[in-house]
Amino acid sequence: MSYRSLTAAEIAALEAQGCAAADWQEIEVADAFEPSHVHNTHFSGHNVLGAFNREFELPGGLRVHSGIYNATIHNCEIGNDVHIFNIHNYIANYRIGDNSCIENVNSVLVDGRTTFGNGVRVPVMNEGGGREIPIFNELSASLAYILTLYRHRPKMIHAVETMIDAYAEAQASDHGEIGANVRILNCGTIKNVRIGDYAELAGVSRLKNGTINSNRYAPVRLGSGVKCADFIIASGVEIGDSTLVDKCFVGQGCVFDKHYSAGESLFFSNCQGMHGEACAIFAGPYTVTHHKSTLLIAGLFSFLNAGSGSNQSNHMYKLGPIHQGIAERGAKTTSDSYLLWPSKVGAFSLVMGRHTHHADTSDLPFSYLIENNSESYLVPGANLRTVGTIRDAQKWPKRDNRKDPEKLDYINFNLLSPYTVQKMWRGREILDELQNLSGENTEVYGYRNCKIRNSSLRHGRELYTIGIQKFLGNSLISRLEKSEWHSLDELRAALRPDSTAGMGDWVDLAGLLAPRNEVSRLLDEIEEGGITLTAIRQRLQEMYTNYYSYEWTWALNKLERVWGCSVEQVTLTQIRAAIRQWQDAVVGLDRMVYDDARKEFDLNSQTGFGVDGDRDQAAADFEEVRGSFESNSFVQAVLEHIDRKTALGEKMMARLAEIDN
Repeated sequence: MSYRSLTAAEIAALEAQGCAAADWQEIEVADAFEPSHVHNTHFSGHNVLGAFNREFELPGGLRVHSGIYNATIHNCEIGNDVHIFNIHNYIANYRIGDNSCIENVNSVLVDGRTTFGNGVRVPVMNEGGGREIPIFNELSASLAYILTLYRHRPKMIHAVETMIDAYAEAQASDHGEIGANVRILNCGTIKNVRIGDYAELAGVSRLKNGTINSNRYAPVRLGSGVKCADFIIASGVEIGDSTLVDKCFVGQGCVFDKHYSAGESLFFSNCQGMHGEACAIFAGPYTVTHHKSTLLIAGLFSFLNAGSGSNQSNHMYKLGPIHQGIAERGAKTTSDSYLLWPSKVGAFSLVMGRHTHHADTSDLPFSYLIENNSESYLVPGANLRTVGTIRDAQKWPKRDNRKDPEKLDYINFNLLSPYTVQKMWRGREILDELQNLSGENTEVYGYRNCKIRNSSLRHGRELYTIGIQKFLGNSLISRLEKSEWHSLDELRAALRPDSTAGMGDWVDLAGLLAPRNEVSRLLDEIEEGGITLTAIRQRLQEMYTNYYSYEWTWALNKLERVWGCSVEQVTLTQIRAAIRQWQDAVVGLDRMVYDDARKEFDLNSQTGFGVDGDRDQAAADFEEVRGSFESNSFVQAVLEHIDRKTALGEKMMARLAEIDN
C-alpha cells in the first residue's frame, strides 16, 4: 500500500476536530485516508494511518465507525478500518492490523527492545533451580520434557538452549504488533506484548512481556481481571475471571478461569485450571484441576485429574523447596489426597489419602495407592478393571480443544501401549520376585516405601497378565487385518516388522510415546550439531507418525518370547492360541468394567433420591435422573465392544482355518 503526506486541508480539518501533532510532517496516510474520522487525538513521533471506511458492531448491537477518537498515538502504524476510542494514556510503538478495535484502554506500549516473552527462563519442577526452561512461541511438550528431565546431557541442553535464544533474538523488536481483527475492550495496561490475529481481550487488567499467538482458526480470549507477565500463550487459549499467569507457557486449547493462579509453570495442550493454584509444575497435556483448594506444585503431570484438596509438599528438609515429584500419565488424585515429594506415581494410578513415605510405584501402573493408618498400601493393577479408567481414555480425544491446523504437541492417547505394557511386564516380574523372596504365605509385602497385601499381589499379577495379553493380541490382529496372506509363509512374511526401530524401552515425552532408542538418536544428533529447531520438530513428528510401526516391532518381540521362537518358525497353533488369549482378555476386562459400572446403579447410589418417599419412589426418581443400567450409553458401548471383538476374533480364526484347508 502506498502512503502520502497530509495535505494542508486535511491538517486544518484535523486541528478543527481537536487533533494535534508534534510535527504534522511525521504523519503518513493511505491514499484513501479521510480525516473526518479522527477526533481529539494527539500524535507524536512517526505515525502511519490507513483509511477508515467501515463500521464495527460492539456487544449489545452498538455500531461505531472506524477511526481514532480521544487518544494519544506515538510511533505507530495503524492499518485500514481500525477503531481506536478512549485511550486514557497512550498507544506507543505498535503496528496495528486491519479491522482491529481498541476501546477504553489505559495504555498499550512497547518500552525499548523486547523479545515478547520469548527466551524467558521458567524454573519448572524444582523451585531450587537447575531445570530452567527458555520458553518460546513454538515450544512443544516433547521438547520441553527433554529440556526439563534430560539434564544428564548438558551438551544437548546447551545446544537446544542456544537455538532457542537465537529464535528469541530473531523475535526482538522495539515495536509491538496487534494483528488483524483483534478486539481489545475495557483493558488496563498492555506493555511489551505481541498480539496475534483475531484475539479478544475484554476487561484484562494487565499484560506485560509476552506473546499471544492467536489466529483466525484458533482465537485467544482473555477476560475480566486477567493479569499475565513473562508469558507465551499459544493458539486457542481461554483465560478469564481474574486469573493470574506469571512466568508461564500456556499451550494450545488450555482453559484457565475462576481466579486460577499459575506461576513459573509450563502448561501444554488442553490443560484446564479453575479456582486452584499451580507453582513450578510441568503440566503435560490434559492436566486438569477444577477445585479451589487444590495445589499442584513442583511436579510433572499429564492426563491428570486432581481432586478437591489435592496437595503436595516440596519442602521437606532445611535446604529449601528443592524436591520434586512425578505423576505419570493418567494418574488421578482423590479429594484431600497428599503426596510428600520426592515421590513417583505410576501411570493410570489412583492416589487416595495422605502419603509421606516417598513412594515409587512407577513400575506398577494402573494401581491404587491408598493410605491406611498412615501407611501407603498399593493395590497393583486395580485400575485396569475400573469404568473410570476406560471412560478417561475415551474422553480425552473427544475433548481436544485445538482448532489450529498447526499442532504444537504430538499426543498418543493409547491406554495400552509399549510404554504401559512394558511396565506391566516389569510389574509382573516384580510381584513374582517379591513372592519368591518373602514367601507365598506372607501377609504383607514391602516395596519402595509401600505395602502390598498378599491378595492384592496375586490379583495384580493376574490383571497384568490379562492386560499384556490384550495388548499383544490387539497388535497381532491389527497387523493381520492390514495385510493379505493365503499361506503360512505369507502370514509369517506379513508379521515381519517394518524395521528394528521400536525395540527396547519406551518413554512418554509428555504425551508422545516413543522408543527410547529413537529419542536417544535424536539427542545424539543435537549434540553433534547442524540440526535446527525445525528439524527437531520434524523428528518428533516422525516418531508420532511411525508409532504403530514402532509398536508392532516391540509387540512382535514380546510375542516371540511368549511363543518361544522367532516369527519365521511360528505355527498356526501358536497364533490361534494368542488370538484366543486375546479374546478371553478383552471379554474378561470388559466384564470387570461392566460389573464396576453396575455399582453406579446399586442401592447405595440411590441414597438421596426420592427424598420424601419410600424405596420405590427413590428407585423411580433415580431412574428418571440417571437412567437405567441397561440403557446407559457407556454400558451399551461395553456390551457392543464385547460383541464386536468376539466377532473379530472368530473372523480371524476363520481366515486361519482357510490356510489349513
